[in-house]
Amino acid sequence: MHLKLDLALQFGSFPGAAAHRALLRRKTVQAWMEAALKHPGQIGVRIVGEEEARALNLQYRQRDYATNVLTFDYAHEQWVEADLVLCGPVVQREAAEQGKTLEAHYAHLLVHGTLHAQGYDHETDERDALEMEALEILLLGSLGFRNPY
Repeated sequence: MHLKLDLALQFGSFPGAAAHRALLRRKTVQAWMEAALKHPGQIGVRIVGEEEARALNLQYRQRDYATNVLTFDYAHEQWVEADLVLCGPVVQREAAEQGKTLEAHYAHLLVHGTLHAQGYDHETDERDALEMEALEILLLGSLGFRNPY
C-alpha cells in the first residue's frame, strides 16, 4: 500500500511525555496530516520539551521562548518535505487555556504545521492567513473537531 505521507514520529524527553506519546498514535497523526496534504511527501514530527523548543526557536527564528509548533519546510512543489517540532508542554498549556482537549489542539497544530510545510505563511501574507484559517476550520471539521478559532 502506497502512503500519501511518509511520517517519522519522535518523542523527546520531558515531564508527562508518556501521556503525549499515548495520545499521538502514528496512524492518527498520519490521518490528521494527510487530510491537509495536497501532494505526497515525507514529514518528520518531533514532540519535545520546552528547553529543546526554546533552543530551536532561538536558533532559527531569533525568538527566545518555546513556541507551540515550528515548521521547517524543505520542499513543497509536487512533493512535500518538512520537519515539524511541537512543544508538548506548550501545547498542553494552550489547550487548557483555550478550553480544548489536548487531542483537538494537537490535531489543529499538526494540520496548521502541515499547511506551513506546503508554503502557507500567515505571518507575512494576509491572504495566506485567511486561506489557512478557512482551510484549518474545514479540515478539522472533516476530522470531527470543532472550529479551533
